[in-house]
Amino acid sequence: MAAKIFTTFLPWLFLLSITLLFLYTSFLPLYSPKSPKGPKPSFPKPHHHHTSPPCNFTRGRWIQDTHHTPIYDGSCPFHRNAWNCLRNQRENMETINFWKWVPENCDSPRIDPVRFLGLMRNRRIGFVGDSLNENFLVSFLCILRAADGGARKWKRKGAWRGGYFPKFNVTVAYHRAVLLARYELQPSKHVDIIDQVGLKGIYRVDVDIPADDWINATKFYDVLIFNTGHWWGHDKFPKEKPLVFYLEGKPISPPLGILDGLQVVLNNMVSFIEREVPRSTLKFWRTQSPRHFYGGDWNQNGSCLFDMPLKEDQNSELAYAQLDAWFDPKNKGVNKEARKVNHIIEQALHNSDIQLLDLTHLSEFRADAHPAVWLGRKDAVAIWGQDCMHWCLPGVPDTWVDILSAKILYNLGTR
Repeated sequence: MAAKIFTTFLPWLFLLSITLLFLYTSFLPLYSPKSPKGPKPSFPKPHHHHTSPPCNFTRGRWIQDTHHTPIYDGSCPFHRNAWNCLRNQRENMETINFWKWVPENCDSPRIDPVRFLGLMRNRRIGFVGDSLNENFLVSFLCILRAADGGARKWKRKGAWRGGYFPKFNVTVAYHRAVLLARYELQPSKHVDIIDQVGLKGIYRVDVDIPADDWINATKFYDVLIFNTGHWWGHDKFPKEKPLVFYLEGKPISPPLGILDGLQVVLNNMVSFIEREVPRSTLKFWRTQSPRHFYGGDWNQNGSCLFDMPLKEDQNSELAYAQLDAWFDPKNKGVNKEARKVNHIIEQALHNSDIQLLDLTHLSEFRADAHPAVWLGRKDAVAIWGQDCMHWCLPGVPDTWVDILSAKILYNLGTR
């Protein structure tokens, strides 16, 4: 009886086995386990020169949100003393960080340090420029440290400072190059200038040669964020020691003014970046960070002892009019540099593959968020004046990090 039943079902068992084997071999190629030792992933090539998230983060408003608290505190080992407003006991720090930037028509981005570092595993991010990019970097490092307590300081490849996150094998660093181009002080006796009355020397700027601090790091990073602008003024380079611009080793004639020199430097640096930085590298250029000196410039007793952002009127035109009163170059105020420099930057980047990271407008409102007199040294204000240019940390640069990280992940194709 048992043999008869077995004989009856044997063909069906055989047919079922054949069917299961066919399904298994059909679906097997669809599964491919990820190898931790595989090649480092590369950024997808953008479909257009300026690939940006669909959300326009640059336009919006600041709202108070008591649940919006910093990711880090004054104990972060990457802090720079003068910007550590928590340790320096700056007034209103809690209120400063309750303000949250809300873009128009989309949600506020907020970085998740663990997710971000996980997606950036085995990659490197580099900042190149002046101390406002360093301000940006410190915020970034302190935020990312929340995901890796073993993070340690890093300073190689010509970097001024940086951090390494061993849990994810991610490096984030800053290269100090305030003009981006190479420059050096030359005594007046070695300078071929006819009118040397009162001249103590010149700063020679080779407009076509990048500064040594970053020239050899172009192929090291997967993401690069450039800036320059805050040193392009007569307060940094007075007439006794002016900037003199050289091209191919010879002085440019007729001599260039500072902003014309900036234009030539930017054009040459953008050309160098496009030529020497790999196409696979994700490149950003950060717009100017606005200053908030009131009553005079930094060396003229300018002050920024504000406890609230510049007023945001319900009528957006009135709100923008207030910002124009502070920052429009037509008004010839002490804070006009940001918009003037931004115009030159936008021209230089036209038709390049460098994305504009526009953080100026949202920062213009935040007159309340600078270190001001809380600089960590009793004699700091007497020596340097109030700091109404850099930002308290934690503070506004944390919002910059939120936006930058969103743009990086978008370009990775993960948003």
